[in-house]
Amino acid sequence: MKPKNCLIFGSSGQIGRTLIRKLTQKNLKVTAVTRNLHQKGYILKTQANPGYLDIVETNIFDLNKIDLLIKKADVCINLVGILFEKGSNNFTNIHEKFPSMISNLCEKHKISKFIHLSALGIENAKDSKYAASKIKGEIEVRKHFKNAIILKPSIIYSVDDNFTTMLMSLLNLSPIFPLYYGGKTKFMPLHCVDICNLIFDLIESDVEEKTIECIGPEVFTFKQIIEKLLKLIEKKRFFVPLPLFVANTMAFFFQLLPKPLITKDQIKLLYYDNIPSGKYKTNFEIGKKFELNFEKEVEKYCYMWKQSGEYSRKKRKL
Repeated sequence: MKPKNCLIFGSSGQIGRTLIRKLTQKNLKVTAVTRNLHQKGYILKTQANPGYLDIVETNIFDLNKIDLLIKKADVCINLVGILFEKGSNNFTNIHEKFPSMISNLCEKHKISKFIHLSALGIENAKDSKYAASKIKGEIEVRKHFKNAIILKPSIIYSVDDNFTTMLMSLLNLSPIFPLYYGGKTKFMPLHCVDICNLIFDLIESDVEEKTIECIGPEVFTFKQIIEKLLKLIEKKRFFVPLPLFVANTMAFFFQLLPKPLITKDQIKLLYYDNIPSGKYKTNFEIGKKFELNFEKEVEKYCYMWKQSGEYSRKKRKL
């Protein structure tokens, strides 16, 4: 049987790279779309055996080229997303207009499956531009491709993430750590491997649920996550609860950086729990039980933030 051709947008991120490895190991053909072949191509080329991966450079709003790519695909997966706005890379373009465009093209060419990555815990965060754009993107996708599968994950972590790695870098440098909203916001982090395994299962099988909330097996508050990371990197830090005015003032200056540590919009988002809404089924409820333990998995790569670096890793028995 001819292998399915999976078209991935957002292929160079942590999920995209892991997903390429997973799909090609299972003999699925992947076309990975990137905006910068010179910068990202050398990484993507290492993710699969020759013959299973094609890498295409294009602007994601090049309608004619995207149309041709989707026409050749059996499955389309949209992983494109941003956490902060810079110029034309704004929430409206990336989270609303782009999903609207490709879901419309997927319907036009009658591809078998369209999988769209959204976010968990955004329904109540109406004062956040990020959350509002994600919700509008879901509406656009469902309008154009009614059988699209929308995944709404909690925080996704791995050695390549921008969550645990950024937090450990900050904890490694600063003797104090700010707590927003008392650090009480709840998360159910899931490993990157788990979300990729789920996507593969959705490609290969028929699932009735069209919107799935994706969560890990444990619930942590933001403060508990920080405490676990401190334990892993063997550091002690003072927690400083920040008044909202001070937090917003700091974020105003942080968001001027090329890669902001935090933005005012992200502070708004942090007010809302990142746990299932109850409106949709979770991966556990459809039989996809993620079991990877947060602390054990982060322990595998946290040595990079310890005082002795890689030499702090436990010696293996010969």
